Amino acid sequence: MQVYKDGKPVYTKQTNKEFTLKTQAPIGSASSWLTAALVMTFVKEGKISLDDPIAKYIPIFEAYSKRYITIRNCLAHTTGIKADAPTAKGMTKSRFSSLEEEVISYAKREIEKNPGQMVFFSEVGPNIAGRICEVVGKKAFDRLMQERILRPLKMRGTNFYIDYSQAMNPFGGAVSTAIDLGNFLTMMLNQGRFETKEVLTPELIAEMQKIQTGNAPVKYMPKLAQGLDFGFGLWVLEKDSKGKATAVASPGIFGAWPMIDYCRGYAAFLLPKSMLGEQRSELYISIREAVNGQFQCKSE
Repeated sequence: MQVYKDGKPVYTKQTNKEFTLKTQAPIGSASSWLTAALVMTFVKEGKISLDDPIAKYIPIFEAYSKRYITIRNCLAHTTGIKADAPTAKGMTKSRFSSLEEEVISYAKREIEKNPGQMVFFSEVGPNIAGRICEVVGKKAFDRLMQERILRPLKMRGTNFYIDYSQAMNPFGGAVSTAIDLGNFLTMMLNQGRFETKEVLTPELIAEMQKIQTGNAPVKYMPKLAQGLDFGFGLWVLEKDSKGKATAVASPGIFGAWPMIDYCRGYAAFLLPKSMLGEQRSELYISIREAVNGQFQCKSE
C-alpha cells in the first residue's frame, strides 16, 4: 500500500519483500479508469464527443438497431446491451482474437433496456469505447494507451497486452505497478497535470468524476460498489453539498484499490499480489478511515 500527498509518497507499507514497487500485478476493472482517461484525450482534442452515437464510428451497431447508444453510455455502463457479470478469468482470457471482433459480437447481442435506463457493470461499454479509440486514432488500443497515457505519466510497468493472441481488454486487462498507479493518481489529483505535462484538463477530470448514471436502476454492480454512484471508470465515495465528487475510487476484481480524496488532498492505493475478492470490502473501508485520520479536509 502507498499514500501520495503533494505528488510524493508519504507512506509505504510492503508486506512481501519480493513484491516491490516495480512488481507488476493485475488491476482488474481498475483498468477502465485508464481507458476512460484515454477516451478523454480524444475529447480534449475535439476528435470525439461523449454524446456521439457509437454507430458513427462502428456502423454495425446501427445495422443491429443500436444507433442511440453513445460513448457516454459506454463509459457509464448504461448501454443496455445484454452482458454477464465480470469474472477474474474473463479479465485475462478472451475467446476473440481482436478487440474489433469482440465489439462486433456486442452489436449482435440483445438489448435489455434502452440506453441510459439500466446500469450493468461489465466489459461491454469500456471495450466499445476502447475500440472507438482505435478507429479514431487509427492505431491499436495498447499503442494509443502507451502514447497518450502511459508514456506521458512514466508508467513503464503498465500494459494491456497480456496475450497478443487474444483481444485486448480495455475494461479489465491491465497489469500495473505501485509506482505507475501513483503517477496516474497524482495526475488525477493534480487536475490532469503530471510534472510539466497537461494530460487532461480540469474540465475533463470533472466530467470523469461527475455522476453519470442518473436515476437508472442498477441490474448489476460489484458488492464493493453497491450504493455508490458511478462516473467514468470510477465510483464516487463522497460528494459535497452541490453533488461534486470529493473522493473517488476504482476497486478492481483482483483487489487493486486506487482512490483519491480531493478534500484531504491525498491519493492512495492497495495493490495486492493475489486476488482479495469482494468479501474483503471491510479492509478497504478500515484502511481509508485510517488514512483519513491523518489529513484534515480542506472544508473543515
